[in-house]
Amino acid sequence: MNFSDSLLKITRRKLPHWELDGSIYFITFNTYQRLQLNPSARKIVLNCCLFFDDSRHQNDKRYHTFAIVIMPDHVHWLMQPLSKSNGEYWSLSSILHSVKSYSSKQIPKVMNHSGIVWHEERYDRIIRNEEEFLNTWQYIRENPVKANLATTPEEYPCFWQENCTG
Repeated sequence: MNFSDSLLKITRRKLPHWELDGSIYFITFNTYQRLQLNPSARKIVLNCCLFFDDSRHQNDKRYHTFAIVIMPDHVHWLMQPLSKSNGEYWSLSSILHSVKSYSSKQIPKVMNHSGIVWHEERYDRIIRNEEEFLNTWQYIRENPVKANLATTPEEYPCFWQENCTG
């Protein structure tokens, strides 16, 4: 990654958001008022998050997912936005708007909920080095185990990680 070709973009709502083209991010976003998503709703969110992932989508790739877990009331996502055909990178806000917007329309179809699904803010952090990357990956993997939703990360149906065997 060449930082000299990229400019750090800083925006702020209630929380600061830093974006740097080519960076990897740890993103967390929560349901509104800690709404508890049922298993079917969590699967919808997982599918929404992976829809434009480069491992699944050949023509409209927007990001690369390293690991993701959809918990009952929040999402942890380790991902990297990709560049568009014009050389600009997909912004975190556009990626998350797409995921939150579509999933919030689908969730009421599988659970008794009407109204707001997602808190409007997110937590995002630029991953600075390999150690932080590996620690974040492990944190995401262990989240459903620590919450007693599964005995192993792989057993949890709303956990996904890139295949690292190859």
